[in-house]
Amino acid sequence: MRAPAPAPGQNPRPLRGAAAASAPAPAPCPASREPSWTRGGAAGVPPSLPEAAATMFSCVKPYEDQNYSALRRDCLRRKVLFEDPLFPATDDSLYYKGTPGPTVRWKRPKDICEDPRLFVDGISSHDLHQGQVGNCWFVAACSSLASRESLWQKVIPDWKEQEWDPEKPNAYVGIFHFHFWRFGEWVDVVIDDRLPTVNNQLIYCHSNSRNEFWCALVEKAYAKLAGCYQALDGGNTADALVDFTGGVSEPIDLTEGDFASDETKRNQLFERMLKVHSRGGLISASIKAVTAADMEARLACGLVKGHAYAVTDVRKVRLGHGLLAFFKSEKLDMIRLRNPWGEREWNGPWSDTSEEWQKVSKSEREKMGVTVQDDGEFWMTFEDVCRYFTDIIKCRLINTSYLSIHKTWEEARLHGAWTLHEDPRQNRSGGCINHKDTFFQNPQYIFDVKKPEDEVLICIQQRPKRSTRREGKGENLAIGFDIYKVEENRQYRMHSLQHKAASSIYINSRSVFLRTDQPEGRYVIIPTTFEPGYTGEFLLRVFTDVPSNCRELRLDEPPHTCWSSLCGYPQLVTQVHVLGAAGLKDSPTGANSYVIIKCEGDEVRSAVQKGTSTPEYNVKGIFYRKKLSQPITVQVWNHRVLKDEFLGQVHLKADPDNLQALHTLHLRDRNSRQPSDLPGTVAVHILSSTSLMAV
Repeated sequence: MRAPAPAPGQNPRPLRGAAAASAPAPAPCPASREPSWTRGGAAGVPPSLPEAAATMFSCVKPYEDQNYSALRRDCLRRKVLFEDPLFPATDDSLYYKGTPGPTVRWKRPKDICEDPRLFVDGISSHDLHQGQVGNCWFVAACSSLASRESLWQKVIPDWKEQEWDPEKPNAYVGIFHFHFWRFGEWVDVVIDDRLPTVNNQLIYCHSNSRNEFWCALVEKAYAKLAGCYQALDGGNTADALVDFTGGVSEPIDLTEGDFASDETKRNQLFERMLKVHSRGGLISASIKAVTAADMEARLACGLVKGHAYAVTDVRKVRLGHGLLAFFKSEKLDMIRLRNPWGEREWNGPWSDTSEEWQKVSKSEREKMGVTVQDDGEFWMTFEDVCRYFTDIIKCRLINTSYLSIHKTWEEARLHGAWTLHEDPRQNRSGGCINHKDTFFQNPQYIFDVKKPEDEVLICIQQRPKRSTRREGKGENLAIGFDIYKVEENRQYRMHSLQHKAASSIYINSRSVFLRTDQPEGRYVIIPTTFEPGYTGEFLLRVFTDVPSNCRELRLDEPPHTCWSSLCGYPQLVTQVHVLGAAGLKDSPTGANSYVIIKCEGDEVRSAVQKGTSTPEYNVKGIFYRKKLSQPITVQVWNHRVLKDEFLGQVHLKADPDNLQALHTLHLRDRNSRQPSDLPGTVAVHILSSTSLMAV
């Protein structure tokens, strides 16, 4: 969903969601057969999804240069248990501020229980419970992860090798490693197995089974990335979903979008969620907490405010019994969710004990895995989800594999930075459009839409900041971006406003996402901080159906070279915007016309406008001119099967002293001596300047 960029004087949105800065929780996806060894939750959880998932994982980089295999071999050689020097068993690994609460003792699993295991009877979304830190967002993300074999086996690599082996006790050296996607690359995070406890109980994320430790160990590795455990308090579900998958998260405001009352929009959203779920993506939902008193307040319907829920299934449920259900084919859009607390469920229609389930056959209920127990998992109609929840996050796995039956995407991934410099031409921290004097000093990226219309996914992510005692809490900058439709041949940075094609919200979250449909043409993305003068690194990801040739614009104007003295250097910049034509030479079906703008060997061609004598071309070209006496030519052609037909042309002097910008000119023939008028006129907007940085 798209929200507008701030108007002048408007402030960025604070990050909203499940806890302080937390957004809605993650969810798993359907569409495949659950692996036989994966237990729990019942049917409806899809199987491994090699296509999309496999393309999301590439080579893995050791985090902080800690090589798991080398460290493990060293511990085996020395016959010692691993102790991580970069994340020690001290209060510094627990808190970045404040004083510790109860005395925490760090214990290894073998000191907490007998027969410790990474997994007990496989892995399930029912394994997890939140613990004493406000990280329901992370636990919800883990619940979603647990339902996707292809994903959790990437996050928990070599799980069989990492599992305790009672027959080989000497092979265990207390070291584990996990993979997370961070800022454009997969990192391998090494930890030891010492976990924080009070009264011999794990105080953070823990499993239903006292001797199962996969979730506690994954949480410790994630806390190491964040700086400490306290940094996980009040985080953002979308961040965890992206870190687990390398996917792209899309937040959806159900209230702002009025999905509860707009059935058409609600049905479209459900279909998109069904597609994301069936192709291996993760989804979460939450109810916005407006005040501190709202946080984790339980509503009469059983749902909890400010709390992240994992979506564990999305499906159309067949109503009725026997053959009647088959032939009647009435289906209900339904969502299965899970509370990370492992209890406190929805008590409205279609809750575990509600009479609505009598409308569903026993075989359908078994297929859905309906249980009557307070395990934190429950079903709701999608209409009720839109009525009671305020936010949904979809984390889609972007399929870039060419060997796929599903839609594939072309991804452009570029690293950039907002940097300060006293020279305005080198400054790259100009703030949002509210700051018109400095806005165009921001980094700029150009890309092409090469189809008549294409869906474009754009995500900007700022480098995650760690929270430590030395540096305090790592705060996100308020960030966003604008997209402008520019000239078809632009090669240099923008210096003046053009048509704004789309814009994101501005928000202090780690990443900002926008999905937009755009017509064929060239576009410039300008990512910014909300206020000027802030610095930081960012990652820009652009997904299109065909390669977009996305790249950064670094130069403000054509460079001076050794050839400039011989061949000349541009003295004038001219922007030509051909709006359209009227009264063109007609045919029974109308002209299939297009326009070509020519200047000093460079040319720009519009798309063909079919079946009309009054086409709207809306095409722009920019030209850096050396031969000022040579006019710019605009030609109109009729596209034909064998040979295109010339319909007329106009010559433009484009004098910077001519203050009339908009011209309506009669088409003429190509007779160089005495050109005569041809049917039709063309409307052209011209802007010329002796300053090459004027456009």
